[in-house]
Amino acid sequence: MTFLTFCAEYSESSVGCIKWEEEILVEFIRYFNLSMFVLFLVLYFYQGIYAAVVLFSKKECLVQKENVCLHRFAILIAARNESSVIRELIKSIKKQKYPAALIDVYVVADNCTDNTAEVATEAGAIVYERSSQTLVGKGYALDYLFKAIFQRPASRNYEGYFVFDADNLLDENYVAEMNKMFDKGYRILTSYRNSKNYDSNWLSAGYSLWFLRESKYLNNARMLMGNSCAISGTGFLVHSDIIRENDGWKHHLLTEDIEFSVDSVLHGEKIGYCGTAKLYDEQPVKWQQSWKQRLRWSKGFYQVFGNYAGSLLKGIFKGYSFSHYDMFMTISPAVFVSLGGVLVNTFFLLCGLLNAETALIVIPMTAHAIFTGALNGYTVLYAFGLLTTITEWKEIHTSPMKKILYTLTFPIFILTNVPISIVALFKKIEWAPISHTISKSIEEVNF
Repeated sequence: MTFLTFCAEYSESSVGCIKWEEEILVEFIRYFNLSMFVLFLVLYFYQGIYAAVVLFSKKECLVQKENVCLHRFAILIAARNESSVIRELIKSIKKQKYPAALIDVYVVADNCTDNTAEVATEAGAIVYERSSQTLVGKGYALDYLFKAIFQRPASRNYEGYFVFDADNLLDENYVAEMNKMFDKGYRILTSYRNSKNYDSNWLSAGYSLWFLRESKYLNNARMLMGNSCAISGTGFLVHSDIIRENDGWKHHLLTEDIEFSVDSVLHGEKIGYCGTAKLYDEQPVKWQQSWKQRLRWSKGFYQVFGNYAGSLLKGIFKGYSFSHYDMFMTISPAVFVSLGGVLVNTFFLLCGLLNAETALIVIPMTAHAIFTGALNGYTVLYAFGLLTTITEWKEIHTSPMKKILYTLTFPIFILTNVPISIVALFKKIEWAPISHTISKSIEEVNF
């Protein structure tokens, strides 16, 4: 064999090897992206079913029960430097179409440096002041307030406890509607969550649309299908027996609301939803505030996942409980399914840029996969935002033009959770208050 013949054969062998490697790489990228798409579809397809159930079900989550018993409640508000908004919340409570003698309002002025305690007292609340530099967070403030209420003789008469944030406002029928569901036997209830500043900007609209969707197409659907709902931060009612059994409020992770929801489901409770009880709250309008708040939420979800995922999985496979599966998917870091696909495709895209032999095949394929994934994500989120806007049109208090405009920015708002979730993985995060400044009466919101 001459030297020239050897070189020719080696060259043909090398080209064949490169083509074979290209084919393997192409197939791997293709099947990887298909697998990620199928995985995401399988995991979250049930939420599409939820939407269909709400749209096409003839059932309604309304209580038609006659002779409803009027129960006695305590209302708890944890407030930290909320003097600008708490008065209007207490006013909206005092205007409830429910016997005033059956409602007591308690406020814990938690580490306040303003006159929140004074304002709340003048508005008619029973106020306790708390100061602690070590046990910081809403969960600790609630526990302190529960323990204080337990010392009062009146606590023996309370059948349930409402929990609100200081920036909330209540529709005049809120307590009466929640009472109907409570009287039906639900020991934990959540309500319809709207916003009092939907039209401030794209951030407040993004939050608001998310909570409207959560109320209409998650909790409402769960009720229709007989599954457990989940509370979301504020606007919920808990039976006094549960609070006594827990010796107050025992949930102190950064997202104490979802921790309480998961823990309740694990203990066999079915959380109910009352769509006729309407609550309004204030959403952040500045990026820095939004970043800080959602960073805490992301970290809190990781904490809940780390503490409760194993127990939920046992409930799924041993008890065949869909509520356990729903809660598991609620606390799962879903963003990492999509993020994993983006990272793998980005890796191969960079490899393609550094390898001239595979560049013409790998670069277009990976770039197309990343673009398609982003487009599909935007499209799905837009569809949910648009559907919620259309069905809740009368509940959204802003101009028709802004309602349409904010359906376009809604997917962008949700997608910004990706970098937030990544940072939350590595950053140490502590509970910090979000300032509220929009002082509106319930009449101004429902103009």
